[in-house]
Amino acid sequence: MPETNKQILQTANAAITAGDYEGFLAHCTDDTEWTFVGEQTLRGKQAVRQWMATAYEQPPVFMVKHLIAEDDFVTALGTITLPDQSGEAVEYTYCDVWRFRDGKMAELTAFVMQP
Repeated sequence: MPETNKQILQTANAAITAGDYEGFLAHCTDDTEWTFVGEQTLRGKQAVRQWMATAYEQPPVFMVKHLIAEDDFVTALGTITLPDQSGEAVEYTYCDVWRFRDGKMAELTAFVMQP
């Protein structure tokens, strides 16, 4: 099961990088909950969709350095590059901890910071 969850996350992230946000959301549960530690919590697929519309105006670029899977969890460590308000690319370091339920991403705890 952990390998399957890793594959699901890789497929979902490929959709985001391609700008296919609905393709990504198809891998999330309807009641998905995303917590950006120290910032905000999004509850439900519609809240995530609205957040993506502004946060990912341009598709992000992921560089996943490690994917670690155990039971219903997959942890991704790497960098994400997004444009800032002036349009300049900014690289962030991240650690995403995903919890899966029934083959879909049900919960995210995200730690994101500028190095």
